[in-house]
Amino acid sequence: MKTVFHPAAERGGGDHDWLKTRHSFSFADWYEPSRMGFGALRVINDDWIAPHQGFGAHGHRDMEIITIVTAGTLTHEDNIGNKGVIPAGDVQMMSAGTGVVHGERNDGDEPLTLFQLWIEAKEKGIEPRYGQSEMHLTEQPLGLRLVTAPLGTPDVLTINQDAYLYHAGIDPAHPIEYALHHPAHGVYLFVIEGRLDVAGKTLGPRDALGITETSSIAISATEPSRALLFEVPLG
Repeated sequence: MKTVFHPAAERGGGDHDWLKTRHSFSFADWYEPSRMGFGALRVINDDWIAPHQGFGAHGHRDMEIITIVTAGTLTHEDNIGNKGVIPAGDVQMMSAGTGVVHGERNDGDEPLTLFQLWIEAKEKGIEPRYGQSEMHLTEQPLGLRLVTAPLGTPDVLTINQDAYLYHAGIDPAHPIEYALHHPAHGVYLFVIEGRLDVAGKTLGPRDALGITETSSIAISATEPSRALLFEVPLG
């Protein structure tokens, strides 16, 4: 087993008055050559958006974009006919494919917080797709909850990549053992809150650990904790 530790204090980001953001990997004006991603995982952005503010229309292509709302409500509209709102705890997926133009706003009176996650597409130039799911992740369910999975997986949002995203709820009485779907993949564990012990490391809020060359991972907690667990191709 090999690991790479990414402490929260070393994340990039910026403060743009209406937008406060932190980046786990190089993004926008923050460039760090040692933080270009982890396998197919390219972006973990941690955003705070002021009331009645947001991102205007902008485009993406050949990227799988997953948004998890953690407080407030996100308003989404795109050029392929989707318009709606995503409340706290729910998940949005956009497979950009040949190209999608969309806008994201906080139309509410309270701040909006969210994670936006980008995974590189497996197949380029596919038809764009959109989906959202009522997952209620803010209720902190214990155990592993599958959030997105490869195309063809039933009863879950699917993406154009052989990658899996889980929400992990762990407390001292409920450790988990994660078995990889493909031993050649890697796992990236990002702590939302709490404190986890994994692979001989202790991780606090917004710390992350990349793990390779293993077929399973034991994760325990010293207090009630939540994390995002990504299993992604490394090549």
